[in-house]
Amino acid sequence: MSSRKIIPEKTAIIIAIFIAGLCSIVYELLISTTTSYFLGDSIRQFSLTIGIYMAAMGLGSFLSKFFPEEYLASLFIVVEVLLGLIGGLSVPVLYYAFELLTRLEYQVLMITLTLVIGILTGFEIPLLARIMKKYYPLRTNLANVMSLDYFGALAATLLFPFLFLPFWGLFRTSVFFGMLNIALGVFILIYFSEYLKKTTKHWMYASSFIAMLSFVGLLFFATPLLKRWDDRSFVHQIAFNKQTPYQHLVLTKNKEEIRLYINRIIQFSSADEYRYHEALGIIPLQTAAYKEKVLILGGGEGLLAREILKSPEVKSVTIVDLDPEVFRIAKENPHLSALNDHALDNPRVRTIAEDASVYLRETSEYYDLIIADLPDPSNEAVARLYSSYFFGLAKARLTANGVFATQATSPFHTRNGFWCIVETIGAAGFKNVLPYHNYVPSFGDWGFVLASDQPLEALPFSSDLPLKYLNEQTVANMFEFPPDMDHPGNLKINRLDQPALLDYYLKDWAKWSKEKMK
Repeated sequence: MSSRKIIPEKTAIIIAIFIAGLCSIVYELLISTTTSYFLGDSIRQFSLTIGIYMAAMGLGSFLSKFFPEEYLASLFIVVEVLLGLIGGLSVPVLYYAFELLTRLEYQVLMITLTLVIGILTGFEIPLLARIMKKYYPLRTNLANVMSLDYFGALAATLLFPFLFLPFWGLFRTSVFFGMLNIALGVFILIYFSEYLKKTTKHWMYASSFIAMLSFVGLLFFATPLLKRWDDRSFVHQIAFNKQTPYQHLVLTKNKEEIRLYINRIIQFSSADEYRYHEALGIIPLQTAAYKEKVLILGGGEGLLAREILKSPEVKSVTIVDLDPEVFRIAKENPHLSALNDHALDNPRVRTIAEDASVYLRETSEYYDLIIADLPDPSNEAVARLYSSYFFGLAKARLTANGVFATQATSPFHTRNGFWCIVETIGAAGFKNVLPYHNYVPSFGDWGFVLASDQPLEALPFSSDLPLKYLNEQTVANMFEFPPDMDHPGNLKINRLDQPALLDYYLKDWAKWSKEKMK
């Protein structure tokens, strides 16, 4: 039988070590990424995943010593098939469980999956090291096994963010690596079948075949399954759905209403978005003494630019958004381009696909008005865009009379988070900071902040621009805060190395999530 083998057994084991290291890290990345999409706070989710996974690997390694030599090959095959099944199904299970479980129940499920996958992964290296001792002495054996496993891990960390996630998404990537793990088990089964009992070989081949067939079906039906899950998750018909290298974008349509979701969080509804964008765009525009050059950070869908372009005094608008796909759909999607009045096709507009912080740090340009229309600080990657460091970068790119404005979450639902942003802007060096808020039905009461080194005179408000919502009375009310939304006091500054805002934001929303579950 050995004469028919294409490659030697020890070469087959070397390949197995590399693939095993690759798959195990991908499962870890899949689970932590999926959970951070759903629950936010990616630092906590990745830390939980890594910590539990490593501890579980240690437990698996410890347990492996209790298996005698004659069962090593068969045990390794069983481990790979089980890893393929559980790891490959981890994302589909988490997707469907998210709609059914509470936050706590979902977190317990995620930890359980991580624990089981970690234990199974812990078996791999000890088993392979013991199998390979017939080919190499102990010192060389351990060096080979560990180095190949680490190289597999490196391949995983490169392939996952740059290839699999942007082009296949989480669901398909999970299924694919489940199939790869099962294929690895079959591969080793073929090479070590002569050492296994006949009945053992038969049930291993049968179970592997059934598992592989199930995954092929899951991969084949991934599109309708994901569509069904999205249809259940989103209230309205999905008009656009794409996973980009940066985020998951969904546009929904219900009669005349258009909604944009990023990572399943609503960004706007066409039914009332003008309330938000007029408040964030027009009030700073009318407050600024000069407004020839405007910089928009975020806002790649063009709705804020639509408001800014209403002023003939604006000579240029630069929009910096991380994801080029947002710019593309803002121009090419008929629903969105109609809603933004084709703002991105306006000759006064320039679009730059770049991280807002990187752009502010590297540009040499100065602006009369900078407006940050960035996502809420639900994870550390976004929370840094509300840090004293970031606001300091924005301040440095303003002209002497320049005005800075930002959206600042809800002063009602995330009261501590809102006022933390206000305090942080002041700590960044702005001499005048002016918070205000407005009711947007899709979001609730929403907060904004104006800042400048010059006195801010937002009231009385007057404008001859074509507006749907703002007038002198509505704007006057925006600068009044009732007691349940006023500054609570004793708040920390959100700094780059100490993201206090993230804790405030998550704790505030967790309170409302508990209320909702009741």
